[in-house]
Parts: sequence; C-alpha cells; structure tokens
Amino acid sequence: MTDVHSAALRGFSEEAEKYARGRPDYPDEILDWLRTKLELSAGKTAVDLGAGTGKFTRLLVQTGAGIVAVEPVGAMREHLIRALPGVQAVAGTAQDMPLGSASADALTCAQSFHWFATEEALEEIHRVLKPAGKLGLVWNVRDETVDWVAAITEIITPHEGDAPRFYKGDWRRPFAGELFADLEETSFVYQHVGSAQEVIVDRFLSVSFIAALPAETKADVAAQLNALIASHPALRGRHPIRFPYRTRAYRCISNPRPGAST
Repeated sequence: MTDVHSAALRGFSEEAEKYARGRPDYPDEILDWLRTKLELSAGKTAVDLGAGTGKFTRLLVQTGAGIVAVEPVGAMREHLIRALPGVQAVAGTAQDMPLGSASADALTCAQSFHWFATEEALEEIHRVLKPAGKLGLVWNVRDETVDWVAAITEIITPHEGDAPRFYKGDWRRPFAGELFADLEETSFVYQHVGSAQEVIVDRFLSVSFIAALPAETKADVAAQLNALIASHPALRGRHPIRFPYRTRAYRCISNPRPGAST
C-alpha cells in the first residue's frame, strides 16, 4: 500500500512476532479512560486504526463495544486475527478505510498516529466518525530521565532516518484545522516488566526503522543493546527488568464539518 511509510511496511512485515513479544502493553487506567473519555460501552462501535498485532485492540474489546481493527500490514493483521479471532480485522490505511461514513462512535490510534498525521488522514477519520465522535491517540513514551533508557535512545536514534516519531511533534500539525476540537491530554505512569530480552532486545529490534535495517546492521544494534544489558549496574543480572514509560493519551471530539447544516 503506497500510503504506508516504507520503514513501517518493511519493518513491521519482517518483525511482527518480535513486535507482539516485545512491545509494552498499557496501564490499567487506560481502560477507564476509554470508558469515560471515549465513552465506549456495549452498543457502541470503535475503530482501532493502525491496530498492529492487536495489543491495544485487546483493551478496546474489554469496553464491550463492537471493534473494527484496521491494519495495512498483512503480517501484523494476520497476527491480530490469530490472537483475537472475534474481532473484525480489515486491510486499510488512514487515508482509505473500507468503512461507512459516520459509522463509528470512537476511533483510536495507539502507537500509530505519527505515521499518518496528515490532513488527508484526519479528513478520513472525520468521515468515519459520527458527529461528536471521539478520537483517541495513545503513545507509550520512554522515560529518558533514567540513564540506561537514554543510552538505548542513543543506540537507536542514528538509524531513524526520516521515520516519523512521536517526540518530533509533527503529528500535531493536522489539528490546526476546524474538523476537531482541541486535544485534551491525560498522562499515566507505566512500567513494562519482563526479561531483558523481552523489554529491551525484542522491544527495540521491533522498532520499525531498526527492523527494516540490513541484517548485519540490525545484528550490530542487538549487540550494542546486549552490551548495555551486560554492563549497566541497573540491568546486569537483573530479572525482571522494569522499563519506565509515561503513557500519553489524547482525546478530541469531531466538530461538524464547516458549512454543514445542524
């Protein structure tokens, strides 16, 4: 699909299994946020856009709402279908969702909106949402005040190229228009707990632009991560590892289209 960034298409196709193993889940408080801020419950319909392997989709299912997962990368979508056979999963992009207009009460993008943060995508999201529908954007953001977390960032950042990233803030630009009300932020503290292999090596080898690297370069990144684990006093010989994140959740409400009758 031409609307998918090349780093995402290659990286997520090649490392879907590592993504499923290594990516963090979400804090328990997010479920309450989905129910209160996005008003999801039985009888409602939610779209999980850029659903990946279904990590966030699992939480949406717990609200009781009907869920449609939209994922363009076949390997990710196939993993989601195996993991959540009761969820409707469809191929589609943020610019072209195979869904009816005004068909969703809410739409979520977890760890994904920065990949398709354009006016075109926001127009399509607005089309799919009902009037006053809720858009939820969620990211797990590494706590780089911790020195070993900052060291991991130093290892991976030289390889990011032009890959969109949450920290750059470019994802905010499409919201300058009139389709949505202002973004409202909620923040939660979260720890990804597991082995060093899971929460560091698998986690960062599944990052799109790392997963898309040539095998030799990817192996070098893995070696640097393992060297950090073996040498840093907060990591060496420790099990489990508690990887610190801050989960940032944003909500906004769809406005009537300018010029539309009310």
